[in-house]
Amino acid sequence: MANLKGGRRLLPLLSTPHKGGRSALTCQFRCGNACAHDVGNTSDNAYFGDVVKEALSRRGVLRAGALGALVAGVGVAGAAPALADDPEAATTTGGWSGSDLRFTPVAPNKEDALTVPDGYSSSVVVRWGDPVLPGAPAFDFDNQTADAQNKQFGYNCDYVTMFPMGRDRALLWVNHEYTDETLMFRGYTGGATATEEQIRIALAAHGGSIVEIEREGSGQWKLVTDGRRRYNRRITAQTPMKFSGPAAGSDLLKTAADPKGLKPVGMLNNCAGGTTPWGTVLTAEENFDQYFVNADKLPPEQYAARYTLPSGASSSSRRFDRVEERFDLAKHPNEANRFGWIVEIDPFDPDSTPIKRTALGRFKHEAATTVIAKDGRLVAYMGDDARFEYVYKFVSKDRYIPGFDRHNRTLLDEGTLYVAKFTGDSPKAEIDGTGKLPSDGLFDGSGEWIPLVSGKKSYVDGMTAEQVLVYTRVAADKVGATKMDRPEDVERNPVTGSVYVALTNNSNRTAAQVDEANPRPSNKHGHVLEIVEQRNDAGATRFAWSLPLVCGDPNDASTYFAGFDKSKVSPISCPDNLAFDRDGNLWISTDGNALGTNDGLFVMPVRGKERGYLRQFLTVPVGAETCGPMVTPDQRSVFVAVQHPGETDGAGPDNPSSRWPDGDQPRPSVAVVWHSKGKKIGA
Repeated sequence: MANLKGGRRLLPLLSTPHKGGRSALTCQFRCGNACAHDVGNTSDNAYFGDVVKEALSRRGVLRAGALGALVAGVGVAGAAPALADDPEAATTTGGWSGSDLRFTPVAPNKEDALTVPDGYSSSVVVRWGDPVLPGAPAFDFDNQTADAQNKQFGYNCDYVTMFPMGRDRALLWVNHEYTDETLMFRGYTGGATATEEQIRIALAAHGGSIVEIEREGSGQWKLVTDGRRRYNRRITAQTPMKFSGPAAGSDLLKTAADPKGLKPVGMLNNCAGGTTPWGTVLTAEENFDQYFVNADKLPPEQYAARYTLPSGASSSSRRFDRVEERFDLAKHPNEANRFGWIVEIDPFDPDSTPIKRTALGRFKHEAATTVIAKDGRLVAYMGDDARFEYVYKFVSKDRYIPGFDRHNRTLLDEGTLYVAKFTGDSPKAEIDGTGKLPSDGLFDGSGEWIPLVSGKKSYVDGMTAEQVLVYTRVAADKVGATKMDRPEDVERNPVTGSVYVALTNNSNRTAAQVDEANPRPSNKHGHVLEIVEQRNDAGATRFAWSLPLVCGDPNDASTYFAGFDKSKVSPISCPDNLAFDRDGNLWISTDGNALGTNDGLFVMPVRGKERGYLRQFLTVPVGAETCGPMVTPDQRSVFVAVQHPGETDGAGPDNPSSRWPDGDQPRPSVAVVWHSKGKKIGA
């Protein structure tokens, strides 16, 4: 298909009863219609929008006093504008004057294709149902079995990462976030009437896959389909796992099947993730609440409402409880506490047991990006992907020792879990909900990391350390963390050291709730936040922040592209996953485009003269979202997970709205894009 080109245009809004650009199917199966339910966070904590307002009134005081001390300690390239009076000086490194991104942007479109710039090629690496384990059967849409699915590539792919095995071979890890049974099975009408085999297939289609891939030519990668493939592995909702860390063995994690509280089974709704310096995957359990029934039977101290666990015997659309009783909270009240964790998996040991790391807290995890602090401690950044939730980080007690893996694999078991509090620096009157920049020309401010727990020591009044780790949201409420607009992926720029947070959207934010960090009510397009840690040290407890990107149609006055000329940028809506290339360019994938066109992958320099020059690199097919962007270390390939193609209202196997990638039923897939002449991606 020819690539679509054209100038920027004002885009229509979707005419849908759902908030944002998602279909009803996506809302139901991905997050259990979270936006249709009451907000879980009913605390009086400051909302990021309120912070932005208050920031303006505090600007003079902060610059003269406390913030001045913070600035003195930072001195970093790519610093948030709040750290310097000259924004250009704060965002430029040395003599570097701009990026070398020189592709022609892909125009917004509604094509049922993966559309890439001229001069680029793309192909599918692996798709739902492809054999993973040796001996797995070929995919047969109309004759699926749970046994086959346990050996085949799972459903909706999300986070993607690679572990090199030489120059042209690698292991690829892929999350499988959720299933959409209405697209998987003909005649599916709901979990209450589904066959038990269909439910078991869905359980097997969750989790993650490890597959061996090989490069052909300069940038194309393909699934290895012969030989031993000894590392290939499927991890599902039924895989035996273990707890580690301070909450392991807690009474809050014990069940009839696991009276010691040490052996959870399976992982669910794995969204984004990260890797460790010692070569393991960290995968994040997100919307786990939707799989359970009868949460109304739980006592108040289990905080069912705070974790939006559904009430009633038929409250889950999937009804996993029909084949595995543990999903019925009336019978197994602690089972939900065993989900919502960061899970560590060793891709090079197919016999290893996945580990749920309790020291990193329990919430709807998105991301687990690791960094080594200046003193050698390991830091993990995380978001809680729901409206009005929080941003977290974990700092290990001990230091990372290169090459000493036996020691390093203990680092995630003991340390301090923090939650972020943001303070703006502009007068309230200048944050009016229109998205208009305050008088200083920036949405920015300062912040602090508030400690919640260190090992067995709780910093939260009225809560034990185990309670803080299992009911982390409640603990964050109590210490006054700042409520955000769906904090999703959190990534660190490898060049500048700044940390970026994707805040996808929040249509529930009212005009009275805006602040400098969340400056728009009914925020349907989202924004990206930049954090600069004090002294550029990931282990610091204070930081400065700014908003380099406020998303939407550039013709909308409330949008902001780091001060770059908005007539030259691409429209963008609902930033979800983030990634960086080796040059420090920010890659942004979107989920639920509220501008009425397909989701895509975008790239934006975050320093130099082209800071804010956002361009669309690709679009995904009808009904799909773009997940897990990963630029290879040599910058010759970029991987994307194409999640839920064809997931549009009214679609199904007998009337699919997408036939990507093979011209038949839509199949979630991981694709790779490369320059046809072997050049660096974006060049």
